[in-house]
Amino acid sequence: MTSTTNTGPVSDPRHVQLTEDGKLRHFLTIGGLTKEVLEEILDTADSFVNMGEQSVKKVPLLRGKTVVNLFFENSTRTRSTFELAAQRLSADVLNLDISKSATAKGETLMDTLQNLEAMGSDMFVIRHADSGAQHFIASQVAPNVAIINAGDGRHAHPTQAMLDMYTIRKHKGDFSKLKVAIVGDILHSRVARSQVQALNILGAEEVRLIGPKTLLPETLKGLGAKLYTRMEDGLKDVDVVIMLRLQKERMDGALLPSEGEFYRLYGLTTEKLNYARPDAIVMHPGPINRGVEIESAVADGPQSLILNQVSYGIAIRMAVMSMAVSGQTQQKAQLNQEQAQEPQDNQNAQTNEETSR
Repeated sequence: MTSTTNTGPVSDPRHVQLTEDGKLRHFLTIGGLTKEVLEEILDTADSFVNMGEQSVKKVPLLRGKTVVNLFFENSTRTRSTFELAAQRLSADVLNLDISKSATAKGETLMDTLQNLEAMGSDMFVIRHADSGAQHFIASQVAPNVAIINAGDGRHAHPTQAMLDMYTIRKHKGDFSKLKVAIVGDILHSRVARSQVQALNILGAEEVRLIGPKTLLPETLKGLGAKLYTRMEDGLKDVDVVIMLRLQKERMDGALLPSEGEFYRLYGLTTEKLNYARPDAIVMHPGPINRGVEIESAVADGPQSLILNQVSYGIAIRMAVMSMAVSGQTQQKAQLNQEQAQEPQDNQNAQTNEETSR
């Protein structure tokens, strides 16, 4: 199965991002991963989550490795947490200024990556406007280079989804007992797609998507979600409310009458939150548009875990990066073993042939 981006054909990411024995070597999408892999990411993050409180905020897991942040779209929070995560793993970090890079002067993306590979880079953290760009890159890079998807078009944002899953598990426990509502601009949200996939793989009881019809694609029913156009119906008795940013920069037409109308119908206020369970938690991937997606009293209230999500994001990204490097090392060792075995196999075959004569 292939998909197409501006960068060319892309292989099925399920086969690209895992080693032969199912270990992570790239992190491109939630789709196709097993519950065991997702739980391993969450469990690994557990060992990193309190590192910010320690006097020495580093472990040597990526010492000697070079991580390159390639953000073809603007991002402060995601890039900062990836940079901190790499530094806390003791990696050397290079933030490439795309606006001044060779790609802005006409060099192709693959030429840029191959030059960075030649400098000894071990991992690329990439955010790109084209859906599938990271999948294509992962299928083309050298076998010892890991690719981490920091967001591609409207397709996926797997590390954001996993930090959200970590937040939910840490504060609500067993997914099988949870009803989760995702609210807002579903149509343009790569985060929502990754969240729906992760929640279903981890066994959530029910996943609900709430928004206006113009921002609520019917195709997401196939991923295992129920669609609602009324907040009152969608929020009833849910355990988790995840608000999404209204992505005005991704809208191609007049999909909403006004921000004020959106807030009136779909903004999370204290009154609307009362439809959820009394102990429901509130989340938002950020950045927040107060008075558009969420009321300040809710964003700053006792049920909000928005700031917790930011700190958990560092731990999740540390987990993903360390697991990907481990998977690449394992894959490289296996390839070296196979290459070393090949001359011996050829010699044995030649000996057998001579004996048979």
